[in-house]
Amino acid sequence: MSLVARHLETQGIPTVVLGSARDIVEQCGVPRFVFTDFPLGNPCGKPGDKAMQRAIVGMALDLLETARYPRTTLQTPFQWDETGEWRATYMELAEDTQAA
Repeated sequence: MSLVARHLETQGIPTVVLGSARDIVEQCGVPRFVFTDFPLGNPCGKPGDKAMQRAIVGMALDLLETARYPRTTLQTPFQWDETGEWRATYMELAEDTQAA
């Protein structure tokens, strides 16, 4: 997506990338990037959390309108869980949910 965004920009079409892999997206040099520190596949918010999803998409639209410099990154204020340490347990299988 990052390379597609860069190509569209060269054709005069403004873009904003929403993503969760900050290092990769910034390395590609996208013009505008909204970073959410969530598990991959969830850059617009938690599944089912419509308020959060709307807020993140709103931030992306605002960034599209207000970014003044190339390669602008905006980090959302949201956390996946209360601790902010989702990486330690994300996709972890509990003993009672594992197949024998």
